Amino acid sequence: MLSYLEKAPALTEERKRELFSFTESLGLSFDDYRLLNLAFTHTSYANECKGKVDNNERLEFLGDSVLGMVTAEYLFSSFTWFHEGEFSKIKSVVVSEESLSEVALSLHFDRYILVGRGEKSQNGMMKKAILADAMEAVIASLYLDQGIESARKFVLSFIPQQIEKMLANRLSYKDYKTELQEYLQKRRGKVPRYILVGQTGPDHDQIFSVNVELGTKTFGPGEGRNKKSAEQAAARMALIALGIEKA
Repeated sequence: MLSYLEKAPALTEERKRELFSFTESLGLSFDDYRLLNLAFTHTSYANECKGKVDNNERLEFLGDSVLGMVTAEYLFSSFTWFHEGEFSKIKSVVVSEESLSEVALSLHFDRYILVGRGEKSQNGMMKKAILADAMEAVIASLYLDQGIESARKFVLSFIPQQIEKMLANRLSYKDYKTELQEYLQKRRGKVPRYILVGQTGPDHDQIFSVNVELGTKTFGPGEGRNKKSAEQAAARMALIALGIEKA
């Protein structure tokens, strides 16, 4: 058995039918549905199983890289007139939590995500962070089970549309980190440094606190449900302090 499946949630026949319905609706194929089941397993659910079940965080990490690579490849080959800075801005928007959660909800991910009782009572399956993380985890599970071409096909089933929406100003997301980095590089030739300074709350509902260092100056802490959103919040605070963004 593959090591990352040793603590996958139990796959009952009923659950397998649910997951098969999901893959059939999207035209996906899986040889091992345990991988997909693990991709839909939130930390809150795994914690209630008292160590017997793993969560989707490792798959999320891998899926983030696969998603980024496929998106960058698509931008590079399809928008030959754009330069690197424009690629970075577009990519940051279409792979953001806002964008991915929107896509995940349109694909009814909320029907399949496994969350703990506390999260379920708060309708946690609808939270943007949980939906976006599940999206990245599903991409990884598809990559591991079927290979890069299947993962690429799935990513390209929604990324082009998200790019079109962004270019038509119908998908907005302020990328404060990129804005701050470009500002500093143009004027000082430096890059900001983000430091995790705090992490509070239970595993399934944590708040991250991040400072951003610009040379000898420190701004923050910015807070968020994950490190990415906390870094964005810290970057925004720095931009406000520098007079670039309004409070």
